[in-house]
Amino acid sequence: MHSQIRTKQKSPREVLLAWEAAYNERDPFALIELYADDAENLQVAFGDTPLRRRDALLESFEMFFCAFPDNYTNIENLFVDGEWAIVEWNGGGTFTGKLGDIEPTGKSFKLRGCGFFRVVEGKIQFQRGYFDRHTWFTQIGVPMETEQAQV
Repeated sequence: MHSQIRTKQKSPREVLLAWEAAYNERDPFALIELYADDAENLQVAFGDTPLRRRDALLESFEMFFCAFPDNYTNIENLFVDGEWAIVEWNGGGTFTGKLGDIEPTGKSFKLRGCGFFRVVEGKIQFQRGYFDRHTWFTQIGVPMETEQAQV
């Protein structure tokens, strides 16, 4: 008879607090470990097409952290119901690195938004985020018409 070591899966609350910490550490590798292999992330401000799979998510996290190396995200409220967690957040940063094809402007932003997360077996399976793209682009000096890779 051999013993199996069981590790306790993180609750949705624990996963989202780890998500906030990884964002604030600007650690894309710690962040991606919180997502399932086939995770989807839909940021409504950028349209109806979600990013799918960890490789695409990791690339977007790396790009965002390079563009906004002083980025911060603070959870204001966190609500959990079963597999679902809802986060109300505030955040900001300074646009000092390239964001896709967009050159940095050196301008800062402060935003508020919310996110819905489905956490299955301790991993983020689905994320849907809401924030005001117009406010963000205006603050960082990017024209609204600019084609933007999802971040």
